[in-house]
Amino acid sequence: MALLPIIVAPDPRLKITAKPVKNVDIGVRRLMDDMLETMHAANGIGLAAPQVGDKRRVIVIDIAGGDEDPDPIQMANPELLWVSDEMQIQEEGCLSLPEHYAEVERPDAIRVRFLDYQGEIREKEVDGWLATCIQHEMDHLDGVLFVDRISLLKRNMILRKLSKAKKQSQPAPA
Repeated sequence: MALLPIIVAPDPRLKITAKPVKNVDIGVRRLMDDMLETMHAANGIGLAAPQVGDKRRVIVIDIAGGDEDPDPIQMANPELLWVSDEMQIQEEGCLSLPEHYAEVERPDAIRVRFLDYQGEIREKEVDGWLATCIQHEMDHLDGVLFVDRISLLKRNMILRKLSKAKKQSQPAPA
């Protein structure tokens, strides 16, 4: 397994629409493994392939807390089959928008179909925090960041701060 570099916004690679996976082969499983290792190393709970520069529709999630055993979920080609009418507001953050958080409203419960690590078609109905995480990571597959779901004012503030931090971290030209 390998740690992958996480792309930080603003970056046009985060705005792409990812392409479906034909089947879950050794290459996709390696990507899933590397993404999980990268996510855990960064203390994240979810990661989508576009965040590490890969254009495939793959996400990984593990919302287990620090004192719990890891409980990873690996999904290729996730698609929402149903969303509840009941909404919830959760504070979201993102490894591609480090140290920035905002409240986002999303459906409280969902049913999702996906290919699992073995390439089997699965369906999962979830609610609460896990539903939020899955929806957040699925958004990445369509080039949507959580800041795209908040007010324009808050979004612009966060993106300006990230852009400024990026410029400051780059070495000065010689």
